[in-house]
Amino acid sequence: MLFNSYIFILAFLPLTLIIYFLLGRLPEKNSFNKIFLVLASFVFYGYNHPGYVPIIAGSIVINYLLSQQMLNSNKKALRLALLLIGITGNLGVLFLFKYHDFFAENLNHAFSLHLPLNHWVLPLGISFFTFQQLSYVIDSYTHKVPKYHFLDYSLFVTFFPQLIAGPIVLHSEIVPQFADPKNRHFRSESFAPGLFAFARGLFKKVIVADTFAVAVNAGFGAAHSLNTAEAWFVAVGYTLQLYFDFSGYCDMATGIGLMFNIRIPMNFNSPYKSLNIREFWQRWHMTLSRFLTNYIYFPLGGSRKGLPRTCLNLLIVFLVSGLWHGAGWLFLLWGLMHGIASVLYRLFRKQYDALHPALQWIMTFTFVVIAWIFFRATALQDALAIVKSMFMMDFSPIRTEITSAFALPGGFHPGYNAIYMLLWYILSLGACLGLRNNYENTMSFRPTLWNAALTVILIVYSVLSLSGVSVFLYFNF
Repeated sequence: MLFNSYIFILAFLPLTLIIYFLLGRLPEKNSFNKIFLVLASFVFYGYNHPGYVPIIAGSIVINYLLSQQMLNSNKKALRLALLLIGITGNLGVLFLFKYHDFFAENLNHAFSLHLPLNHWVLPLGISFFTFQQLSYVIDSYTHKVPKYHFLDYSLFVTFFPQLIAGPIVLHSEIVPQFADPKNRHFRSESFAPGLFAFARGLFKKVIVADTFAVAVNAGFGAAHSLNTAEAWFVAVGYTLQLYFDFSGYCDMATGIGLMFNIRIPMNFNSPYKSLNIREFWQRWHMTLSRFLTNYIYFPLGGSRKGLPRTCLNLLIVFLVSGLWHGAGWLFLLWGLMHGIASVLYRLFRKQYDALHPALQWIMTFTFVVIAWIFFRATALQDALAIVKSMFMMDFSPIRTEITSAFALPGGFHPGYNAIYMLLWYILSLGACLGLRNNYENTMSFRPTLWNAALTVILIVYSVLSLSGVSVFLYFNF
């Protein structure tokens, strides 16, 4: 089920909230509200593909049992064996669904083999709930987690606002909040800012991101015939599409969590304001960066074993990040690009930081824009063609397939579409750089008449604009 769908907005979310808080009125010793929320989350997850519910359910049971065994044991050898089973099991399932065909195809091509392909549809959110449970399993090995009840662990994994596309939450960030008695009851001081955040996120996705998507799809579909202006509009367009798509999801997830009185950790902090690549990754997909830092970078030695080893560790982390995002050479190349940029920043940080902040921003943003081309393209030749076109100085007219994405309703003259498009880009980039992010808005939210009216307008306009239900981009990862 998608946040930006009629069934979710008009039925699933309101019914789930009502029933959850009604059950929360029962005596505190009862856990019917938690049981209901777990079951509702399974319905949310399996709405379009019921066959994948057993996968996540089985994953929860196995990881919980492994974790409990490690927490109950003082024998390091036994805990290590269980840890290895947990890591290989989780990564093995992820490999079968996400990476098997990629490696099989490449081995077949390289060595003239005939390895069979699975052609399995990737279960939604498998990368997210796998990493989330891996963090719990690994921390169970070192006895850094308490012994939770199975119901609490299940809710930690399945809580539907963060189930499909993150954030990758830690048990300590979610479970204690559900244990807090006051969070069992409806609280307007949480619901109001939550609904406002949901409305903002829905508008970002439906109105802004999906509009850019039309132009971006047209541009990447004609990658080898773009002129310079088209290439830049397409590249920056995807940069903005991905921003508002992922930012919109994060806003909606945060908002839904607040409606249930649950504060989901921040995952998106105005990343296009960054002045360097390190800052970018401190702001973009923050919980993934945290996971990779804590469970890969630090165990590899971090920055404690000299500069050459630090640079190698950075490259490894970003290659893993690229592979996590998708099974393909372009994702690996994108990760490598960010890894090299991070290494260069590490090596020349003093000289770079001495530059004017405006120049730092231009260099960082330009690199991010170009790197996103390889992230989005389906073939290396397409990505290289777009990058080449960006610097060919060919300023012929922009094709209507791109500009028509920004046409105003009502039959206005098509000649104005390019002007509207330019206005969209200016306003959208200005919003990325000038407006406060969702976390800042939520923390400073006041239940004023203006905020109430704006919330209603954003939701109504977005719902009326749901001509088609588009999947969030991060659902594919």
